[in-house]
Amino acid sequence: MTQRLEYLDEALNEAEEAARWYAERSLTTAAGFTDELDVAAAAIEQAPEAWPPYDHGTRRFLLRRFPYFLVYRIEPTRVVIVAVAHAYRRPGYWKDRLRAPG
Repeated sequence: MTQRLEYLDEALNEAEEAARWYAERSLTTAAGFTDELDVAAAAIEQAPEAWPPYDHGTRRFLLRRFPYFLVYRIEPTRVVIVAVAHAYRRPGYWKDRLRAPG
């Protein structure tokens, strides 16, 4: 049984901000970024334990064509995307978003 996938509001905002940034430069690239995020989210939802443990009880999915990764946490009834983080900016900024599951 797959667990439901949810985004923290902050992570959703990060995804939208990155997509807007790409759209200002190329609509094709922005669509590619959005598509890759969708593929990543579907893969995480289908098999959340497929990616190795990362930091502070999270896991990380690296995007292939873009310098971003999804930080997520597996909880008993859901999988939570904590951040859509740029790979080279502000490492670990998202750690204060981690709360007790539920």
